[in-house]
Amino acid sequence: MSLASMTGFARREGQHDGVAWTWEAKSVNARGLDVRCRVPAGLEALEPLARQRVAAAMKRGNVSVNLQVVWTAAHQAVRINEEVLAQLLALVSNIEKRLPNCRPSSADGLLAVRGVIDVLDPLPTGDGRAALETVLLNGLDATLMTLVAVRRSEGERLAAVLGDHLRRLADLAERARELASAQPLAILARLQQQLSALLAEVPALSAERLAQEAALLAAKADPREELDRLRAHHQAAEALLREKGPVGRQLDFLCQELNREANTLCAKSADIDLTRVGLELKATVEQVREQVQNIE
Repeated sequence: MSLASMTGFARREGQHDGVAWTWEAKSVNARGLDVRCRVPAGLEALEPLARQRVAAAMKRGNVSVNLQVVWTAAHQAVRINEEVLAQLLALVSNIEKRLPNCRPSSADGLLAVRGVIDVLDPLPTGDGRAALETVLLNGLDATLMTLVAVRRSEGERLAAVLGDHLRRLADLAERARELASAQPLAILARLQQQLSALLAEVPALSAERLAQEAALLAAKADPREELDRLRAHHQAAEALLREKGPVGRQLDFLCQELNREANTLCAKSADIDLTRVGLELKATVEQVREQVQNIE
């Protein structure tokens, strides 16, 4: 089985020419494919490429990818914000005049004020930038490969759970078919019981007329058509579990059809045991649907 889940997380780290980078990718359930990408300032050109790579790797899920880069001190540049420093010096001068006994301000104290010094991450240009972007994209590819593997591993576990539920579904459907075969006799017995209460007021029906009425009621309450469709949907679901590629949408549709047939079976049931089996079928279909919601 090659089912894939829509939930997973992957992380990959690396270094290149004084830059430490980290890619994180996570995905959760979604009706389609929704990609969210966040990259540092100056590397915005990577965002559309990252989206393309996510779309090529998976078909459904709410996928978030995040890139963090940290430059080593040797590659960073320092810039003094002259405007902020001038404002700060003017304030310090006024404060010292108003508080002559305070300790004089120092250069290290002024430079420690937030906004006075900006640490710049020097982005390379030309071939250096192209090399950095190549390394980062390769790191993203590796991260997405890990995420896909995680989703497939989770999908294998989901496939095992779904297989158990589908086998339970098949057993219940066969039990319902056995009980449904006895339903015409139950309808006839009920009709006879109801008519016996009216014999004192209306003429008794002939055995032929009674059989006709029972046949009409049995035809209306015959659940074999629903059971046949239930079997067909069950077989289609088992076949989808053996398919390669995304099958979550098809399985979700089959769950709707399975639930519809189980509802009709309960509505047509003239036997308490058959009704109980129908309710168990509905509960099992709901268990299948809960698992299907997480399949790509």
